[in-house]
Amino acid sequence: MRDENAPTDQTEGHELPAIEFESPGRFTVHNPANAAADSALLEPAPFTLGAHTSLERFNQPDQARAHTLALLQQAQRSLCIYSHDLEPWLYHHSSVQQACTRFLLASPRNQLRILLREPGRAVKEGSRLLSLSRRLSSNLLIRKLHPDYPNEALAFLLADDSGLLLLPELGQPSGYALYHDPIRNRQRRAQFEQAWDTCITDADLRSFLL
Repeated sequence: MRDENAPTDQTEGHELPAIEFESPGRFTVHNPANAAADSALLEPAPFTLGAHTSLERFNQPDQARAHTLALLQQAQRSLCIYSHDLEPWLYHHSSVQQACTRFLLASPRNQLRILLREPGRAVKEGSRLLSLSRRLSSNLLIRKLHPDYPNEALAFLLADDSGLLLLPELGQPSGYALYHDPIRNRQRRAQFEQAWDTCITDADLRSFLL
């Protein structure tokens, strides 16, 4: 039975008007890094700093991370990172942060210095090493390369006076690691020291670290 008091459907028998939709354009979605991938501890490469003399080449991100972690974990005095933007695929990991924390807390004389070409990405994405520098600012120093200083488009890590990991092409996870090569380490350290002497403090970087 039809309820005489019920509201009538005014659209009954009539086609609904079309809804106009105008696309606002394309948007880039930045999804956070896979937390599950970072939850697993990285395994360091099975080589000894100061003893292993062979050159170890790599061409995969996981291999680069393994060598990086091995050097970070075994350094006893000095670490230097010469980088474009603190390559997040390489350094933005809890295992790397833990290794650097242990190194810095092991002795007040231990020092980690980082030189960046473009710190904007690391600041924007909240790099783990940038965050660590806020807690241990006395022996973890981060600077920006002077834009007028000639520098090679590569990245490297120095561990003490013998370890070296080098990425000859930015954005490519290929290169080599050396665990006992004082000569090549000294050459790259001289490059790092010259660049450090002319480095600047970036405004964005300074505001993040305050």
